[in-house]
Amino acid sequence: MRIEFHGAARGVTGSCHLIECAGKRILIDCGLYQGGHELNEENAQPFGFEPRTIDFVLLTHAHLDHCGRLPLLVNRGFRGEIVCTEASRELARLVLADAAHVHEEEAARAARHAPRRVAQAIKPLYTIEDALASMSFFGRSAHYDSELHLAPGIVATFLDAGHILGSASVLLQLTDSGTRRQVFFSGDLGNAGRPLLSTPALPPKVDVVVMESTYGDRLHKPFAPSVEELCTAIAETFRRGGNVVIPSFALERTQELLFVLRNAVETARLPPSLQVFLDSPMAISVTEIFARHPECYRPEAARMFAEGRDPFSLPGLHYTRATAESVALNRISGGAVIIAGSGMCSGGRIRHHLRHNLGHSNCAVIFVGYAGQGTLARRIIDGAASVSLFGEDVAVRARVHTINGFSAHADQAELLKWHRQTLAGRTFLVHGDVEVMGRLAAQLQATDVQMPRLHEGFSL
Repeated sequence: MRIEFHGAARGVTGSCHLIECAGKRILIDCGLYQGGHELNEENAQPFGFEPRTIDFVLLTHAHLDHCGRLPLLVNRGFRGEIVCTEASRELARLVLADAAHVHEEEAARAARHAPRRVAQAIKPLYTIEDALASMSFFGRSAHYDSELHLAPGIVATFLDAGHILGSASVLLQLTDSGTRRQVFFSGDLGNAGRPLLSTPALPPKVDVVVMESTYGDRLHKPFAPSVEELCTAIAETFRRGGNVVIPSFALERTQELLFVLRNAVETARLPPSLQVFLDSPMAISVTEIFARHPECYRPEAARMFAEGRDPFSLPGLHYTRATAESVALNRISGGAVIIAGSGMCSGGRIRHHLRHNLGHSNCAVIFVGYAGQGTLARRIIDGAASVSLFGEDVAVRARVHTINGFSAHADQAELLKWHRQTLAGRTFLVHGDVEVMGRLAAQLQATDVQMPRLHEGFSL
């Protein structure tokens, strides 16, 4: 019985953990490294294990840093079964196809600017065909709190992690040669104060915990004041005659923003004439998937669906799928809220909107999510006087707001409270910067804490 760490080890992205038990090999997630272009080569590196030897992948949720290398895994020989919740399956199909499209575009762009001999060797990490082919390996759907018997001696139970739609923590009950262990993978744990999704389920008492530590060194701003800060920033920007640009992740954050803006209009915190442009085909598709899974919501949000009320709709909401519609937004000089991806500004339509709005002092850019080191979002947040967009320097004159109360991750207090419930004698910290892990580790008591390195393994 053994565990190995092949991603998110002393880092925030690329989650991938391997369990060996009773002759079976099980992956918990198979995620993409994200943050900067220098990580592209890291994604193409060997996994640290032979893909054809993996029997199961248990997918905690459909964020790219947890599912983004599944097509590559299949491409390199995986022929086992991928198990996740039904909502995660739907989202993963969309997310992986979109990621493949980005990989293809980046490879084509690089090939255009390379010498002919070099250009012929430039290939995308994986193609749209690869992404779609990987979906055929998705097998059984997991239901919260129901046991799945994967093989003799291996039982998996998915618990609601409250992070994004369909997200789960995974309990493995393992038996091998008379030895029994209960190993619990937190996945990404949600922030309990948010309005849409259920609060993360209380964990069971287990022997070993593998726990994320993304925000293990800080407390989040409460949700209600964060909403007020958002509304105030929008109202002040409109009084100056400018636009509000919000870089937002298409999955979860955008839907939460729409929910908040709808409520702000209904309660007169923002005017009924508020014009909101959701400029992201992917976010629009994700929003449609959200409507099909009310089982993931808090009772009050689920009730809105049951009553036929769309919690993501507001009078002045405009969906812009077509490129021409997106380009037309550049002619709006003020009075609009433009929500577009990507959340870290590493690609997508948001870069065009920044190009047209960053240089204007009457406009505002509001960041409501995590910005990794090396990303355009982080440079703007850190106070860059100018940034490069499409080959030109753009001065940062717009007002920049960072509102961290919208985080989809548990903060330090929530992580500690969650961990205390497990009574685990052994804890592996993953999915966090090493300095953050160290600060969280110092707060964990009555447990043996380890911070594994990439490809490091341990006997259980």
